[in-house]
Amino acid sequence: MSAFLVMLREGVEAALIVAILLGYLARVGSRTGARMVWAGTAAAASLSVVIGGILYATIGELQGAAEEITEGVIALVAVALLSWMIFWMGRQARTLRGHIEQKAGEALAIGGAAALTSIAFVAVLREGLESALFLISTTVGEEASGGQLIGGLLGLGTAVVIGYGFYRGSRRIDLRAFFRVTGILIILFAAGLVAKGIHEFQEVGLLPIWNEQVWNLGVLDPDTTVTGRFLKSLFGWRPDPSLAMVVGYFGYLIPVGGAFVNMTKKVITPADNKVEVG
Repeated sequence: MSAFLVMLREGVEAALIVAILLGYLARVGSRTGARMVWAGTAAAASLSVVIGGILYATIGELQGAAEEITEGVIALVAVALLSWMIFWMGRQARTLRGHIEQKAGEALAIGGAAALTSIAFVAVLREGLESALFLISTTVGEEASGGQLIGGLLGLGTAVVIGYGFYRGSRRIDLRAFFRVTGILIILFAAGLVAKGIHEFQEVGLLPIWNEQVWNLGVLDPDTTVTGRFLKSLFGWRPDPSLAMVVGYFGYLIPVGGAFVNMTKKVITPADNKVEVG
């Protein structure tokens, strides 16, 4: 489920940018520009897969303290990127189309159709590398499963369908509702990564343990139950967290979640609540 959520959110952002570019080029009648956008998209997606595979293989070869430190660092870096991503998109959802179309127009005027390749390439590569990092942060150190791959592919496939709908003429799309719901889920996901990073650093003695088990519920064990594995994958659930993990989890969740909810609950007009993308 975590793989599905990450790929859905990142995939929709990339698909939305590509759909806006293609829609603009269709209106101005630039078929060459559309081909360049597709070329940049394909190149970025391929490079993301290659880099993600290299990172996964490299990190997967680490052992002992080096592995745990690396896992902790990756988890906290992923938290920082996730936090930036949700707040950036929360602010940009209303004006995204105008911003992308302005960049496309400038590219056509200054650098010709070839300049559009770089716009699509950079946008898709950024989302692709972020997706790879987030997926690695949840899978490295865990037993790999086909479910993670399937979840990621389903999320990506859903994002492609949504992007296609944008392009094919969904004139007014409620992006704020989508990004608010997925943003809240990702904040919960990121809070779990904070706890995971703390746990990894505690394993190698870089952080004090204080109280090794604040509680031990004895239920929903991720090692023995499907529900426990689901909750651990999506929200970082542990039935027996340390005090530092609990403090880190809620220390991130409360201020960041509160700020995000406050930012996205502003009173908006119907025109503000919809974004033209087609």
